[in-house]
Amino acid sequence: MAKKRATAATGLTACCAGPTCRVEAVVSVDERGQMVLPKDVRTRIGIRAGEKLAVVSCEMDGGLCCVTLMKADELSESVRSTLGPLFTELFPSR
Repeated sequence: MAKKRATAATGLTACCAGPTCRVEAVVSVDERGQMVLPKDVRTRIGIRAGEKLAVVSCEMDGGLCCVTLMKADELSESVRSTLGPLFTELFPSR
């Protein structure tokens, strides 16, 4: 798995930067809006059946330029680690 780094602006982790990004697969979307992530990609990332994924998008010039899948539990942990200290500071009695 790729090495993760925290982005300075958001505190979220980004596992790909620059030349390490690549096209892993090309998938089709069916008439119901569903797509299949190839098994070899799911295996390498460690995604199991039933696991929740967050769809994270980036905007540029008023339109979506990038859509990324992230394990929901990793996103939750990232949000907790970013916002937790802020809430502790704002609400010290809790």
